[in-house]
Amino acid sequence: MSKPPVAPYPPDPGDDAPAEIEFGDLVDVVVRDVDWAGRKGLGLSARRVELLCCRLTGAELAESTFGDLVLDECRVDLVGFRHATLERVVFRDCRMGEIDFSGASLKDVVFERCELREATFSSAGLERVELRGCDLVGLRGGEALRGVRMSWNDVLENAVLFASLAGIEILTDE
Repeated sequence: MSKPPVAPYPPDPGDDAPAEIEFGDLVDVVVRDVDWAGRKGLGLSARRVELLCCRLTGAELAESTFGDLVLDECRVDLVGFRHATLERVVFRDCRMGEIDFSGASLKDVVFERCELREATFSSAGLERVELRGCDLVGLRGGEALRGVRMSWNDVLENAVLFASLAGIEILTDE
């Protein structure tokens, strides 16, 4: 049995934390209710950050580095995390349709109750990753999920996806 993911370290914002956080490299901040949709952040870095109820729809975050990051109730749909590095990251109750993790490295990452419809994981490297109660309909690059941890109910819920990855033809009862 594989080990569970390591939890992220929480942010430690200083007393002089700015009231309004700008999009860019982030360290030790809690960000709530911002709209960063469509922003370009190639090579961005975020450490010990919490994003709460934020919108990043269509943001481009390729080749970025994220460590000790929590995204809670965020819209992260259509975001490009291509070739990004994510370590000790939690996505909780996020809308993540058509997100792109192609070539990304995910270590100690948890997806909890996330909508990952038509997400792409092609050529991604996953280590100690858990999927809990996620919608994986139309997932692309599912072979990268080898070794992830899932509950039995989640495995059953996604049986059609896993059968197609294994090349199993499903017969309909006649």
